Amino acid sequence: MSARIHPSILAADFARLGAELERIRTADLIHFDVMDYHFVPNLSFGMPIFETITASSPLPLDVHLMISDPGRWAPGYAEAGAASVTFHAEATDDPAAVARDIRAAGARPALALKPGTAIEPYLEILGEFDMVLVMTVEPGFGGQAFMPETMPKLRALRERVDAEGLELRLQVDGGIDATTIATAAEHGADTFVAGSSVFGAENAAAQIELLRETADAHTHAH
Repeated sequence: MSARIHPSILAADFARLGAELERIRTADLIHFDVMDYHFVPNLSFGMPIFETITASSPLPLDVHLMISDPGRWAPGYAEAGAASVTFHAEATDDPAAVARDIRAAGARPALALKPGTAIEPYLEILGEFDMVLVMTVEPGFGGQAFMPETMPKLRALRERVDAEGLELRLQVDGGIDATTIATAAEHGADTFVAGSSVFGAENAAAQIELLRETADAHTHAH
């Protein structure tokens, strides 16, 4: 599986959004962060902006819900056209039920884990998801430094996925650039959220290609 690059629109210039979307059309999906000022100490976009971007985007959207009560809101993003809807394990008591609701509404469900959250409680329900997101920064703000201490969790996940033959993408989000993407790929990630390293590049398409090639070169056969 070739590495997938999902540029985070949080890092885009919103005054030039149409042009910014065109710059990243060679990516795989667009990462769309939803923050509620409750689950994380920041506010970002909600449904109206999502619907606007979905209507004009050259790529499908990968929605990351950093919100409380995802069971209430996640299916709506699926119904509105999200390709993938990620919610946080820490925000719900029944992640499997939320995943089923997302799938029933037409999107691929994904589970996100904060840096300090252990994977072990969720190993038995991995089959409910199409992707697991291992946060490599604390969720809530762009531009943070990559946390290498999250890599053992990623490696453990990769080993479990391979051992069980699961069709499960492993995503990382936070501080991903041409250096850290190699580390994450070596530990088992195959899907990479990159914000400022893509939108901050003079040539976003070239940066996407560099990230993809770097990840592929450091991916162990899995």
